[in-house]
Amino acid sequence: MMKTITVLPGDGIGPEVTASAVRVLKSIFSTSNRNVQFIEKKIGGAAIDAYGTPLPQETINQCHHSDAILLGAVGGPKWNQQSMQLRPEQGLLGIRKAMGLFANLRPVEAFQALVDASPLKQSFVEQVDFVIVRELTGGLYFGRPSERLGPNQDRVVDTLAYSRQEIQRVVEKAFQLALKRRRKITSIDKANVLESSRMWREVVNETAKRYPEVAVTHQLVDSAAMQLITNPSQFDVLVTENMFGDILSDEASVLTGSLGMMPSASLRADKVGLYEPAHGSAPDIAGQGKANPLATILSAALLLRYSLDMDTEAAQIETAVRQILNQGIHTSDLHVANHEDQIVSTSEMTDHVIHAINANRT
Repeated sequence: MMKTITVLPGDGIGPEVTASAVRVLKSIFSTSNRNVQFIEKKIGGAAIDAYGTPLPQETINQCHHSDAILLGAVGGPKWNQQSMQLRPEQGLLGIRKAMGLFANLRPVEAFQALVDASPLKQSFVEQVDFVIVRELTGGLYFGRPSERLGPNQDRVVDTLAYSRQEIQRVVEKAFQLALKRRRKITSIDKANVLESSRMWREVVNETAKRYPEVAVTHQLVDSAAMQLITNPSQFDVLVTENMFGDILSDEASVLTGSLGMMPSASLRADKVGLYEPAHGSAPDIAGQGKANPLATILSAALLLRYSLDMDTEAAQIETAVRQILNQGIHTSDLHVANHEDQIVSTSEMTDHVIHAINANRT
């Protein structure tokens, strides 16, 4: 059966890093019995330029007929003057909502070759290996009303809204993930202040009764933000609501030394998912061959694992990335002071990863 991967390159360095990931995936599929097609569509600023909207219906329709979606990045100063409804970022929020992608997974792993690139002490980061599970389609980013009020528009309201069902499904996903890891969940909320967080904590405790083998702890978000820096190796699976997850996952990126190493997966109840790097569009280096493709390549590994049930092939990509980094080969964003290393371009890094995958097969 033909599998379809829709590619949404987006803006800035998005086209470069998605091209790298597609090259790696094609290398993987060339020696498998999978029949896979790649179909490219527009999103974000590129879609605004072409269609006058950050999320054309054509893109939504294609995604609905896909087994997985690979996305680059959206946004850039070119579109900063657009109204809120026409900002490139609305394309990303919109496709998540349209596809029902309610759970965002961000693995945070310390690569041994890059521990000195982290601003934290080596002893703090060398054992880091956790996943942040973020609710993706509710909370402040989608609540209504969200508007300015009053005759002078000098008051503002944003709405943090969740249903029990929205909380339940992402918490369930986190528990299922914990069973495949070290069976520890840290639920992050602000239950001392927010009613939404109190219901969040209730749902986590109710769900925990069905997973007695998983150890559960609760942390307030301000405490969790501190613990991510002072003791990050304690965590296994963290689960939290939309805005808290957005902030904490970017904070966690410093543990790896660069956002350029952070993959992510946005999932729903079935196997369809959207896979993207955690970094932005970096328009200042777009088209210069400086972009780090590894976050997108690692996102492609997650695509294989979660959407196509190709765990072995996903591990092949991840192993190849570690090997290349251990050889001191990386893009300029990962330069580690006082290390002997080889700085390479986007395409050269991709070449090295593909070569390592092929070498490990023989």
